[in-house]
Amino acid sequence: MELIIDDRQDKLNVTEELIEKIKDIIIECLDYEGYDDDYEVSLSFVDNKEIHELNKQFRGIDRPTDVLSFPMLSDDFDIELEEESLGDIVISLERAFEQSKEYNHSFEREVCFLVCHSTFHLLGYDHDTEENTKQMREKEEYILNKLNITRE
Repeated sequence: MELIIDDRQDKLNVTEELIEKIKDIIIECLDYEGYDDDYEVSLSFVDNKEIHELNKQFRGIDRPTDVLSFPMLSDDFDIELEEESLGDIVISLERAFEQSKEYNHSFEREVCFLVCHSTFHLLGYDHDTEENTKQMREKEEYILNKLNITRE
């Protein structure tokens, strides 16, 4: 699995340890869903201003959000293709930091949750119904608990 990182913000430091956890999360999500790890994921770290602009442009929602997912896989993809892109994840580290305080857990845990959540979006899951939301939450909690990324 290749992770392409673009850090376009200057408010929060991204450690190598956090990057390694992010890679582990994506690989674990792929494995959980029965995929191999011959995929590429683009991950951009931005601030609230940039994610606000992206949210407005791509979703028509005029406010900042925590994470945006841009899936690339289609329903008829060939799983044997080499180095296919799963898609793009954009995280506002500024919003992740705010939410970590709001939810009373670490910044690292919040970023890891957002990556996990977004990876399941890249794999075709959504939280558009109560049942789909429950299914996504169960998957996210399973992955984070397996990797011992807990609410501290």
